Amino acid sequence: MSEAYFPVGPGLGLEENFLSLDDILMSQEKLPGRAESALPRLAFALGQGAGAGDSIPEGSKLEIPLWLAKGLRDSKRRIISVELPKIYKEAWRTVFSADANVVDLHKMGPYYYGFGSQLLNFDNPENPEIAQTILQTFISRFRRIMDSSQNAYNEDTSALVARLDELERALFQAGQKGLYDFQCWEKGQASQITASSLVQNYGKRKFTDVDG
Repeated sequence: MSEAYFPVGPGLGLEENFLSLDDILMSQEKLPGRAESALPRLAFALGQGAGAGDSIPEGSKLEIPLWLAKGLRDSKRRIISVELPKIYKEAWRTVFSADANVVDLHKMGPYYYGFGSQLLNFDNPENPEIAQTILQTFISRFRRIMDSSQNAYNEDTSALVARLDELERALFQAGQKGLYDFQCWEKGQASQITASSLVQNYGKRKFTDVDG
């Protein structure tokens, strides 16, 4: 019986994958911001007006969904300005650089890596530091996550994964599935080890390049 839904992975870096449920949910996360010009007929959509035709005056403080903030970004005219959520500011970057493993990423923001990467779409002088912190946080937490996924099999892992962001939870589940598949193979319960689709596609590309 085929699955009703085949999960689609999130996009990478600055790009979103609009077929990915994770990216759709991530794009709903809100950014603090300010209206740099009047925004006609947007007050109701942002919960600041009673009628559909109400406008947001210039200078108003806003909580803007990421998808709308990106849509209003204009290189020629400054329509809105956005602020960094606190977890990406310098104080928290210092915490991450000291020991990223102590931070409850899911509590601070369930899409820490994806949302942080999307912030780089906006002109901010701190973008290089944000990008570096996101990368180093992932590197420093990755090994612990994968080690835990290999050593917590057949145990209650709810407390363990509660502190992980959604990308890290997917990595944890992938690690556990890999361990389960390997144990099944060791016990003779797996009929055959096959190459992953990623490896197969890579091989096809290589043959195509040679033929060309």
